[in-house]
Amino acid sequence: MKLQDLHVLMAVVQAGSMGKAAALLNTTQPNISRSVAELERAFGVRLLDRHRRGIEPTACGRALIDCGAAAFDELRRGVKSIEFLADPTAGEVRIGSTADLAATFVSALIDRLCRRHPRIRFQLVTGYIEALHRDLSERKVDLSFVRSHGPIADERLHFEFLFDDRYVIAAGAKNPWTRRRNIQLADLAGERWVLPPRESVIGSIITQAFLAKGLAYPQATVVTDAPHMRVSLLETGQFITVFPASTLKFLAREAALKVLSIELPADRRPNGMLTIKDRAISPVVQLVIDSARELAKPMAKRR
Repeated sequence: MKLQDLHVLMAVVQAGSMGKAAALLNTTQPNISRSVAELERAFGVRLLDRHRRGIEPTACGRALIDCGAAAFDELRRGVKSIEFLADPTAGEVRIGSTADLAATFVSALIDRLCRRHPRIRFQLVTGYIEALHRDLSERKVDLSFVRSHGPIADERLHFEFLFDDRYVIAAGAKNPWTRRRNIQLADLAGERWVLPPRESVIGSIITQAFLAKGLAYPQATVVTDAPHMRVSLLETGQFITVFPASTLKFLAREAALKVLSIELPADRRPNGMLTIKDRAISPVVQLVIDSARELAKPMAKRR
């Protein structure tokens, strides 16, 4: 079996057709067909099914593609390890993260690492937890930083706790609600909310809080999962939102934000790192992991 043929098979499944894979790899369709045929001949099984909607891998094809992803990942990490051994201050790390953690904890982590190891390069991908799980399983990222909301369905993944977070309702310092005491959730139902999408972790916390009081989910004036945009809107004094308490610690303009005098249900969410079990960790990724533990240690002590 040739690695080139395996690379071609993976490209065909990614593209959905041999013609598109040929264009993707800058080659001809007969060359693509030849590589797939050689693999099928080598293993003695059919690897692809052809349908009107395109090409899909058979069960054997999917197993080979999963092995191929792992093999190419091992090669990529081997190259990174060699680069690191040649220069321990260099290398690339691919990090996945939820939007809130990317704007806060992960930004602080990258800043710390860049000061200590200025030649490390970072590729940051943000998304929701399900997409981050998938990217990690497919080895598109080296590790992910997420807020856990229960057991992980994919048994190949390992979650390492870093610190807990509670959730608060926040407003800009100019908002009249910041001067009020003994606020009830019902008082805020008709306010201008700027919120992440309802299917997000914060969306689920807001749903639980309002349902517990017999209230409907608030009508958001603005829906965005960009933390810095929510901060900018809060600073106008017109909007309120829900943030993890750690967000107020890390965002540079935290002085312009105030926590409202209202308690949300005591639903603390653990923040941590996701990695693949039994996957060898490259030296530069280990640097990131060790630095994340160090950065989170003071926050973990305040549980």
